[in-house]
Order: sequence, then C-alpha cells, then structure tokens
Amino acid sequence: MTTSIDDRVLDNPVWAALTGPHAHLAERHGRTARYPTDVSPFVALSDDHDDRVWSELARLVGPGGSVLLAGGAAATPPPDWETVMQLPGVQLTGSTVDGVGEPAAERLTPGAIPEMLDLVERTRPGPFLPRTMEMGTYLGIRRHGRLVAMAGERLRPPGWTEISAVCTDPAHRGEGLATRLILAVVAGIRARGETPFLHAAADNTGALRLYRTLGFRLRRQVIFHLVRVPARHR
Repeated sequence: MTTSIDDRVLDNPVWAALTGPHAHLAERHGRTARYPTDVSPFVALSDDHDDRVWSELARLVGPGGSVLLAGGAAATPPPDWETVMQLPGVQLTGSTVDGVGEPAAERLTPGAIPEMLDLVERTRPGPFLPRTMEMGTYLGIRRHGRLVAMAGERLRPPGWTEISAVCTDPAHRGEGLATRLILAVVAGIRARGETPFLHAAADNTGALRLYRTLGFRLRRQVIFHLVRVPARHR
C-alpha cells in the first residue's frame, strides 16, 4: 500500500499530536505543550517559538522538573538548564507497510497495566507509564496466561500513528511475536486510514533490522533530549 500523505507533521510530531488528535491529553502554556506526567514524559515547543519559550516551558513543568524533547523544532536550552541525556535516534515511516491481523493478539485493557509495566521493566523498550495506554491501542500475546509480548500506539500527529512499546519477554524471543504484533498494530492504523511510523534508538541494531525487513524506511535522524528545569527558575 502506498500513500501520498503529507509527512511534514513528523518534523515536530509531539506538538502535532498534542495540538491535534491528542489535544484532550494536552497540558499547555503559551507555545509549549506536554502530556500528563503519568502518560508520557514528552513535551513539545511550537514551530514559531523564540527564546522566551523556555520560560513558558518552565512554568508548565515547574522548578526542577525533567522533560523529554523528541526532535521537533530546533532549540537549545538556556545555560542554566541541565541536559541530563542526549540519545541519538532515528525516525522511520511505513508508507508501504501493510498490516496483518493476528488472532492470538489480545487488546489490552486497563486491568492489564500491572502486567504491562512488569514486562516493560524486564525489557526496557522505552518510556511506558501507568496511563500511557490512553495514547492508543495496545495489543499483547500471552503464553499460559502470562503476558509475554506487546506493542501499541503512542504519538498521533494528524494522519499518522507511531508504533511503540514493542517488547518481548527474553524467554520468548525468536518466536516472531514482535513481527506479528507490529503488523497487527499496523492493521489497526490502516483501518483508520492512517500511516504508521516509529522512532528507535540509533544503536538498536536488532530492532532496526526488523523494522527495515518489514518495510519501514528511514525518514530522518533525531536526538532525544532529556532536560531539567532549574530548581529556582524565575
């Protein structure tokens, strides 16, 4: 399947999501926006910001608060802000990836959150918090009643949905569960008339190999910035 959808919203996907399909989750101040702290650590700056945006973000987050910036509008924090982490990453799009239904996949509900958090703790796929599943649909596969693999939807810029939290219990790797779940999530995205995309750490060679095999293609490189507001911000 090939689409001609405009991909420019992916230049600043967190802002596009929080001012679009995820507006009901957004906390905003001026030209900044964020998800609730138990949903996602991501924040965003508008494309038309200037240096005053950092004061707006500090008011939104609060003194000493930490936030995660994922690419988007180019910005350099003021010198008194602490850069806790910089993680090189990549953004991939799946404009030609078709979904496939997965009979073994279960749509996960809030009752499964403790199991999901436990699986995330053991596999470290990236940020996943108690209310992250409010961002989209999450699917899982069980073995003998135990959740052993999952994948779901995170950012939703208009016309696009990000696949995220792809993880498999170490005891069940090599069974193709991640592939089956990714394609099942893609099937749901395609059913809405949207296009899948995803982010990954640049050094996660195993995941990148899988995504490329499925048909995802590199769109751009990104840097994830974890920064901290000064404890005493004016």
